Amino acid sequence: MAKKKQKKEEAAQQEAQEVPSAPPPVPRLSVYYKENVCPKLMKEFDFANPHQIPRLEKITLNVGLGDAQKNPKQLDAVVSELSTICGQKPVVTRAKKAISNFALRTGVPVGATVTLRGAIMWEFLDRFISVTVPRIRDFRGFSTSSMDGRGNYSIGIKEQMVFPEIGYDKVEKIHGMDITFVTSAQQDDVGLALLRELGMPFSGLTTVRIG
Repeated sequence: MAKKKQKKEEAAQQEAQEVPSAPPPVPRLSVYYKENVCPKLMKEFDFANPHQIPRLEKITLNVGLGDAQKNPKQLDAVVSELSTICGQKPVVTRAKKAISNFALRTGVPVGATVTLRGAIMWEFLDRFISVTVPRIRDFRGFSTSSMDGRGNYSIGIKEQMVFPEIGYDKVEKIHGMDITFVTSAQQDDVGLALLRELGMPFSGLTTVRIG
């Protein structure tokens, strides 16, 4: 009886392995970019080649902690929070130079950072625009003056609790973070137009509603 049972289990496992798994769903914002944003930008900037259309390459979240070396538990909490927010494990950043005025030694942890690309990047941006931004207190739109001159955009978040993934009762300490949206655009106006068409709410510009 035991052998028959074992054979049935092995047959079931083999059958399960042979059944092809369904491909993961394509992020809706990625589909929206290809079907709606690309044609609009192509027409707006009169691009001659589709390869000239700017694209979102990566999103970087960075948290700096001045007392990380004195409070390792706080750094662990930040790493855990970023993992929860992004669905990807962050990297602990370390000091590259020693600064005696701040009692900072080379190699000590000073924060955490995570870089998102591909599907996980699109999913994060979708959640950020649709869910997180409306939770920001007294929000009146992001400033359009935070471009870096090369088509990339950075913003600062004052409290990590604006992300719905973070539970209030589990927060060790309130801290902010910097979020950078890196695009392939070489000009600020083109990068700004890309983010605007993706639904980023800018102050003084008409917000594009998606879905």
